[in-house]
Amino acid sequence: MNENPQKSNKPNDSEEVDLGQLFHVIGNAFNRLIQFIASIFKAIFSVIIYTIKAVIVNIKIIVIVMLLAGVLGYVLERSRPAVYSSSMLVRPYFDSKFQFVTNVGYYNALLNNQNYETIADIFDISEEEATEIAGFEIEPGPETENEKIVEYQSFLRTLDSTRRDVISYKEFIDNRSIYSGELFKISVLAYQNNIFTRLEGGVNRAFTNDYSIKKKKKRDSLLTIQKNNIVTQLTQVDSLQKVYINVLESDSKSKAKEFNLGGESFSLGKDRSNTKEYELLEKEIVLRNQLKELQEKRVDEDVYFDVISNFQKIGEKTKKWSDRYSLLFPLFGFLLLCVIYVTRKTVKYVKNYEA
Repeated sequence: MNENPQKSNKPNDSEEVDLGQLFHVIGNAFNRLIQFIASIFKAIFSVIIYTIKAVIVNIKIIVIVMLLAGVLGYVLERSRPAVYSSSMLVRPYFDSKFQFVTNVGYYNALLNNQNYETIADIFDISEEEATEIAGFEIEPGPETENEKIVEYQSFLRTLDSTRRDVISYKEFIDNRSIYSGELFKISVLAYQNNIFTRLEGGVNRAFTNDYSIKKKKKRDSLLTIQKNNIVTQLTQVDSLQKVYINVLESDSKSKAKEFNLGGESFSLGKDRSNTKEYELLEKEIVLRNQLKELQEKRVDEDVYFDVISNFQKIGEKTKKWSDRYSLLFPLFGFLLLCVIYVTRKTVKYVKNYEA
């Protein structure tokens, strides 16, 4: 009778041992995780402390080097000639923007090669004045968020239905090129602050080329053809109005008459409710509005570009961050000291490791 209870307790003891081992394994894993995280923080803390220690130990050398670098940078910064800039906003037509962007790169190449004679011929200035030009820059003009959205929607209409959902608005904005905008900001950098207005003539001539001239002529020819078609239709409408009035005056009700205008038929006869003077008048108004739009388009885009704002007579003094040597030189000096210190420590560690 006493053997059975002992046998029944053995499975319970084995289960308790298994659970104890499981909790022990989990506890060890949790401890190792905590130790690993603690080692990371300890390593970060050690790096910070050793860095601060290196700075404190070598503070005199660091201060002297940064002061000397700052003085050298300040002297070099003051010795460089002042650079002035002035900008103009333009709206090009007939794809003349492609030519101008190409010309800007060409002008900068001439300046880099010190080919001031060609620059003087292009802008109709003296060579001495050409030497005062530091460079040209072009960038998209200011745009509102609504203009960007309209441009994005226009772009989507050029795609098929499978591609419209793939390209998001952010991707479209991020991947636009300089040619995407309608407005362009043209900046000139010069060593004189009063040379910019003399450069406007050369800048304006840079927008015209054979392609833009040919495209403008083609546009003008198409507008002329459209205008002649509208004038012809207006003449037909006027004739129909006169005929209709004559028909009403003569009370000719015996036979229905039909007239065709641009694919639309107007009947004169017993069913006067379908053909009234108002219909012809409405047709005339539509045609005259179309003619007005054509004339406005010819007037609005009668040039290769429109100048939104001209160059200022007196340029503004500019200074880029890359020209602030009084700040950059101390920073480079500190980084150089850091590289030298790390290199020395690395070499010393390698030598001791080999030994």
